[in-house]
Amino acid sequence: MPSQQQSLFDTQPAPWELDDASERLVATVVLPGRLLGEFDYLVPESLVAAKKPEDAVLPGKRLRVPFGRGNRGVVGYCVSLGNKPTGGRKLKPVWDVLDPQPLLSPAMLRLTAWMADYYLCPWAQVLEAVVPAGVREHAGTRDVTLLSVPTAVSARLAQLDLPAKQAAALRVLAASPRPLTARQLAARAQCTLGPIRELRKKGLIEESVKRIGAYREAIPPAAKERPHALNEDQQRALGMIHDALHAAEHRTIVIHGVTGSGKTEVYIRAIEEVIHFGRQAILLVPEISLTPQTVARFRARFDHVAVLHSHQSDAERHEHWQRIARGEVPVIVGARSAVFAPTPHLGLIVLDEEHEATFKQDKAPRYHARDVALRRAADKSIPLVLASATPSLESWYRAQQGEFQLVEMPRRVLQRPLPAVRTIDLREQAHSKFWRGAISRPLCQAMNAALADDGQVILLLNRRGHSTHIQCPACGVALVCPHCEIAMTFHRSDNTALCHYCDYHMTAPTQCPECKYAGLRFSGLGTQKLEAEVRSRFPDYACLRMDTDSMRQRGSHERALTAFREGKVKILVGTQMIAKGLDFPNVTLVGVINADTALHLPDFRAAERTFQLVTQVAGRTGRGDQGGRVLVQTLSPDAPAIMAAIRHDFPAFARAELPNRETLGYPPFASMVRIVTRGTSETASRELAEELARRLRDATVGTTAIRLLGPAPAPIARLRGHFRYHLQLHAIDRQALHDAVRTATADLKLPDGVNWTVDVDPLDMM
Repeated sequence: MPSQQQSLFDTQPAPWELDDASERLVATVVLPGRLLGEFDYLVPESLVAAKKPEDAVLPGKRLRVPFGRGNRGVVGYCVSLGNKPTGGRKLKPVWDVLDPQPLLSPAMLRLTAWMADYYLCPWAQVLEAVVPAGVREHAGTRDVTLLSVPTAVSARLAQLDLPAKQAAALRVLAASPRPLTARQLAARAQCTLGPIRELRKKGLIEESVKRIGAYREAIPPAAKERPHALNEDQQRALGMIHDALHAAEHRTIVIHGVTGSGKTEVYIRAIEEVIHFGRQAILLVPEISLTPQTVARFRARFDHVAVLHSHQSDAERHEHWQRIARGEVPVIVGARSAVFAPTPHLGLIVLDEEHEATFKQDKAPRYHARDVALRRAADKSIPLVLASATPSLESWYRAQQGEFQLVEMPRRVLQRPLPAVRTIDLREQAHSKFWRGAISRPLCQAMNAALADDGQVILLLNRRGHSTHIQCPACGVALVCPHCEIAMTFHRSDNTALCHYCDYHMTAPTQCPECKYAGLRFSGLGTQKLEAEVRSRFPDYACLRMDTDSMRQRGSHERALTAFREGKVKILVGTQMIAKGLDFPNVTLVGVINADTALHLPDFRAAERTFQLVTQVAGRTGRGDQGGRVLVQTLSPDAPAIMAAIRHDFPAFARAELPNRETLGYPPFASMVRIVTRGTSETASRELAEELARRLRDATVGTTAIRLLGPAPAPIARLRGHFRYHLQLHAIDRQALHDAVRTATADLKLPDGVNWTVDVDPLDMM
């Protein structure tokens, strides 16, 4: 952890080492892998007095250093630099500097140190996550030889006796404000490469090798958009952000605005103010599918917009990263990892749809972009804007307590009404002998009416594939993943049975693997099956499916949404990726095929997620002059989350849900840590979980404020071939909770084949 400090010693003193009381320049380095802590290395004279800035040791750069008895070379991050008394220590020297410029600013080093401490993970692991692989590997760059004229040669140019072409080339190079390549010099001096080669042989030209970017993104020109007039709600929200900007202090502002209330225009106006101050802004969106639409909107208002997300190539990501770091781009749009954009002049951070679970990283370091943004904004004394029609209960509660500022935007722009929402009780449909399929009779009738009026339809089903399980009706055996013991999903498009957790796949069987019965039953409903039903019922209307199976190709999200926007597609079928952020005025009907898919999961956030999903997808309609309506198919029409969603009443949902959280000691009233053990042996995994539980009880002796649940088998007890057990810890005192976990895991010895993970503020409870 960052609090640990270690030193590396040489067996023999190096020539530059002085007496014990002397002070030398020491670089503190964080190393990758399991090498926890910080290690001191001596900066040798050759790097202390480096002739070029790119060769100097600086915090934020990567260094190659020797490690261990064999002095094997490893790469680590320099996190601090300063004079320290050697005190008799024989420190090993830094071997090499790998980066011409620091990859991390002092502010980002502080942020990553905080993340390592807060999320209970190694600092090096955080650093590797913050700096993209394409940046570390200098993707999209190449080595170029640059030519310049030494100062001593420039001083005696007039005295040199050179052939005319050589003299002309030398004068052009000496007059250039920056070094040139040989081809650039030849073009400017209007000569061949021959005279330049002769100048190099005579030592009159100095050469240096520099790595420069070879990637250049072709950005099509965007049609400029005129600013929209703000209504009273938008003015109030913008005024609150302006107040924080002008006060030059950190404030967290929660914008609770109904879908279609014009929150994006508020962000744009706030960012315009930030740019007026000569600073930069970061806008985070929850889904990559939203990025093209958001980027197009912002490029219509701003000349320079950078994009950062995981679907970019390494070269593309590196180019955007470098432009941001040079301060050339004032607006940065991206998914979760864009919170680490290397902005030298950051002035504002905005999280759109801040409630979304996609802002939480699902592998170490398991950070939440909202909390990282809060820490970064506080460190820089700048505003943070959290916006949503369905705020997370954590943000809502902190706003109610006065910790965050809350601004309401309860009306849609142009006074358009919110869409009418009604439920369709699927229990009644189940008893019908004359209607089969995913689309109920009322929804089918509504779709016919909407399409006849030249409207568009969105159908939401948060399940991929064709059939969600395959079972033998003769012996009852269900086809499960051999690695996860999860029901495999049938994908009709390529006739495969697929595990959605580990991606194990096989050709769909034609008979039962146990009893060989040939009449297998493919049951359950996924988006592929829904798409087939839509095409069968509505053959005259173009239909498009959007889910992770159909949107794998580069640019597929953008092409699909463009086709829908242009009216080439009338019916859009998809998972939750179509439920938020999309603005299509011609959508007059939204159908939720099954609102119960997440309602009954063993997760304390199940009701909150159901409310958010239904409310968000309902907001995709009624944005044009034709209005719109929403039909929600459900087996639980009386569930409080669904009843609140059909009324667009978030405060009512929060009032009903928060007391339950408080009674049970769940966030936002307490902090949580989840620990999961996993191993190829069920016994070893269980025993490690039991050992962790024992250590945690010992670490919390005399402390009644920490509650330990478990160990118990995880809801998904076997995943990717590993047996899983989990524990949950709850406490009002967050620091005491983290300290207990550190104490319990400090010297934990792991059996072969068994591991454990810790998740602070977990969102995934499965």
